[in-house]
Amino acid sequence: MFEGKIGFIGLGIMGKPMAKNLIKAGYKLVVYDKFAAFDDITALGAEGASSNKEVASKSDLIITMLPNSPHVKEAILEKDSVIEGAKSGAIIVDMSSIAPAVSQEIGKALKAKNIAFLDAPVSGGEPKAIEGTLAIMVGGEKAVFEKVKPVLEKMGSSAVHVGELGAGNVTKLANQIIVALNIAAVSEAFTLAAKAGVDPEAVFDAIKGGLAGSTVMNAKVPMILEGNFKPGFRIELHIKDLQNVLDTAKEIDVPVPFTGSVMDILQELKDSGCAANDHSAIVKYYEKLAKVEVRKK
Repeated sequence: MFEGKIGFIGLGIMGKPMAKNLIKAGYKLVVYDKFAAFDDITALGAEGASSNKEVASKSDLIITMLPNSPHVKEAILEKDSVIEGAKSGAIIVDMSSIAPAVSQEIGKALKAKNIAFLDAPVSGGEPKAIEGTLAIMVGGEKAVFEKVKPVLEKMGSSAVHVGELGAGNVTKLANQIIVALNIAAVSEAFTLAAKAGVDPEAVFDAIKGGLAGSTVMNAKVPMILEGNFKPGFRIELHIKDLQNVLDTAKEIDVPVPFTGSVMDILQELKDSGCAANDHSAIVKYYEKLAKVEVRKK
């Protein structure tokens, strides 16, 4: 078990259950969120702080779980930030999904202060955050990863070191491409079945055990069949991740045409008022065009 106090910054839809799992595991936490209330976390025994700087000053390991690159940079590098409060030798683990280049930029600034940094984004959404079964992909120094791995394993079913700093977020971008394209493929296929008059629930039962079966299909088709688009993982967040994919792909000259197509679908859904829907609502795009709903009969 990691010895020392853990700071946790970012107590939203993902961060809050992750912090709760650390408390359940017996770790002592100092917590802060600029926007979200965290009384329920302090009620469980965590110490509340009034700034990112205060969290860092009281912690040996600081975890951040924030929406996007600008929020992470602000929390770690700007006014009243982690870098101002962290002790020499501290470790920061950013579990947000951000641009790999930003992770590298933050890591360089922290290294100058003798503060270790890992990028450790997660996959699994709110349900797996609550269960403590997230998939965690980690970039940075292997020795630092080994020190914090026991902590990460209280929030996830797996924590895998994938390479140097930034590699964690590259891996998450790859994950988000596959998830988005998979949901789009599922939506396209099941819309076809529904329009052809075949029961989509029967189609699901017939193919889920074959080569087309996937974790995405098993998680999202039941939601689609029920017309349940409560997130999960919001469309607006998947747009954020795919924008990081497109930006990174442009920087390193990699073609991602299918990602661009799904991004257009997500943007159209956002514009039509579906930004806060689960990303399984990609099916709504196909349903609208085909004039059919993919639902249980």
